[in-house]
This record gives sequence, C-alpha cells and structure tokens, in this order.
Amino acid sequence: MTRPSAIVTGGARGIGLACAEALADAGFDILVADLADDPAKRLIENITTRGAAFAYHRCDIAKLSDHTTLIDAAMRSFGRIDCLVNNAGIGAVERGDLLELKPENFDRILGINLRGTVFLSQAVAKAMLAAPGDHPKSIITITSVSAEMASPERADYCISKAGLSMWVKTLALRLAAENVGVFEVRPGIIRTDMTAGVTAKYDALIDSGLVPAKRWGEAADVGAAVAALAGGKLGFSTGSIVNVDGALSVPRL
Repeated sequence: MTRPSAIVTGGARGIGLACAEALADAGFDILVADLADDPAKRLIENITTRGAAFAYHRCDIAKLSDHTTLIDAAMRSFGRIDCLVNNAGIGAVERGDLLELKPENFDRILGINLRGTVFLSQAVAKAMLAAPGDHPKSIITITSVSAEMASPERADYCISKAGLSMWVKTLALRLAAENVGVFEVRPGIIRTDMTAGVTAKYDALIDSGLVPAKRWGEAADVGAAVAALAGGKLGFSTGSIVNVDGALSVPRL
C-alpha cells in the first residue's frame, strides 16, 4: 500500500499545523495550503522530520478558482488525495453589537469560512471519487463550539460555523455509500496565536469553572482527533461531531 496523503488548509500554524503534524506522525504525506507565497523552512522541516513527504500550495479558499489548482498540486505531488482537513478560516472581523453588524464583514467571514470550505470540499470529494485508491478517504472540517454555543458579539462567526455543521451532515449523507468518512471537529478554547490576545480573559474563565477539564485545550488535542478520524477505523461513524473542548459544551444546570 502506498502512503496516503492529506491536504490541510491553513496548515502553516496553530490548529492546522497540529493537524498536519499528527497526520504526518500517522503516516500521511502532507500538502499544506495557506496564504503565504512560500512555506517557512521550519514548517517543511517539521513535517519531513516525521518521515512524511511535504508539499505546499498557496491558496485562498475564498477564491473558488484556487480550488482546482490546489487539487492539481496535490495530485502532482502525491498522485492521490485521501484526506482533506478543512481548517482555514477567520474570526469575526469586528466584535460588537449584532444590531450593528456590517454586511461587508458578514460577507467576508461567510465567504471564507462557509462558502470557500463548502466548495473546496465539493471539489475534493469529486477528486476522491474519481480515484478511490487503497486507503480510507475522509473529509474533516474544523468548526467550533460556536457552531452551537451562541456569542452575540460575533454572530457572523457563529453563523459560519453553524452553517458548516449542516454542510458536514449533508455531505456525510451524500458520501456514506462511497466510503468517504465525513466528520466535524469542534474545538473549544484552544491555546493558539489567535487566542494569545485574550489569554488573561480565558485564564480567569477557566479558573472559574467554564471548562470542566480545568485547562486550556492545546492544538495537539485537535490534531489527535483529526488523525484518529483520518485513519479509517471510525468510518461507520461518518457524520459525527467530535467535541474537543474539555466538556465546555456539555449542558449544565
């Protein structure tokens, strides 16, 4: 059996990088798709020292024309696509009163987080079906606890993640008979560059009991879940949501 390969969008740092690392450790070759023109040397070394082949492609998932070139790059590099990790996305452009939400900000976040991810998934699914190969196939979308837990000050972000959650369900139904596992991974409060500016706020909230596990989540926690799903042993669980949040989203009295 040849080595499986995975595309990880937004894989140059944070949760995406942790997913790429975990998949490389699990035996996947890795194509990182991100916005920089070229990958950092440390990114290449970080993946290749794990025994994986590495490829990089500059891609803006909001531009649907970039999807075709991304898939072409994966096929040129590895001859196959076994896993897509939809990680690329942005936070709320501007937090505040949802009654003051600007249409242009709404359009931007939905264009990247929802529209871009939906149509990239569609394109990759078609490529997977055209070349089934000898390894389990999977499409794994990183959403957020905000797909279910509302934050009125960033309603656009929550809407984008809730929309992705429904996309995962419908895509899972479409691809179940094709043996392509489709999963949603919902991180909670994860320590990354994106949360660095609110560390003190969330330290206090975690100390006060917001997260039952009483700690920050780490990007590696998300990566571990992704690697387990990509391995194919949970294929009959297609359509499932995996919460990586230390029980944050469990309803309590």
